Amino acid sequence: MNYSEKVMDHFNNPRNVGEIENASGVGTVGNAKCGDIMRIYLDIDEDTKIVKDCKFKTFGCGAAVATSSMATELVKGKTIYEALEVTNKAVMEALDGLPPVKVHCSLLAEEAIHAALWDYAEKHHITIEGLKKPKTDISDED
Repeated sequence: MNYSEKVMDHFNNPRNVGEIENASGVGTVGNAKCGDIMRIYLDIDEDTKIVKDCKFKTFGCGAAVATSSMATELVKGKTIYEALEVTNKAVMEALDGLPPVKVHCSLLAEEAIHAALWDYAEKHHITIEGLKKPKTDISDED
């Protein structure tokens, strides 16, 4: 399988690995078929609604690690609404593409961001326009 240099770089040197204590929002998603589990932590500024920090923990293949790493880079410094617009396509483009069999990893990254934003919205009793309730069960459904 051919991976881009950026994918290999984010796999070998992932950015923002770890947890954020007392995170503003935490999102965990997974795909039981491939065994990837992704958890994204957001630290959101109360006043500006800007993502001050974003970290991840991923159990999965190299592409899952790389997409998690890139996703955290893409949402850092963004408002919650800009973070919501970080799609799997944006993650893939930022990584210079993924092999077709690994596209699901970028979808997980998008879902994990959305799940963390949903958690944040729930904790702060706010509605983020355009955000849908994530599928939280980590079952083997698509």
